[in-house]
Amino acid sequence: MIKLNILNMDNFLQTVNACSDAVNLLYPDGRKENINKHYGLQNELLHQYRENKNLLCLSLDIPAPKDYMSIISYYTGDC
Repeated sequence: MIKLNILNMDNFLQTVNACSDAVNLLYPDGRKENINKHYGLQNELLHQYRENKNLLCLSLDIPAPKDYMSIISYYTGDC
């Protein structure tokens, strides 16, 4: 599990959609939802991001090591 502060939602979602496996959004109640190529969920996240003045804190579970490294590489380059 990783926690990220998303500052550039468009690039983050592009990175997520380029992943080959699930990218699970973790909720405080323990639920998981895969956001990879699930555009309805992504639109909800984008709405929350805009309401929060272009910042969104997310907890993610990324089971595939290659996808995990892809998102970490995006995140370290975006900060």
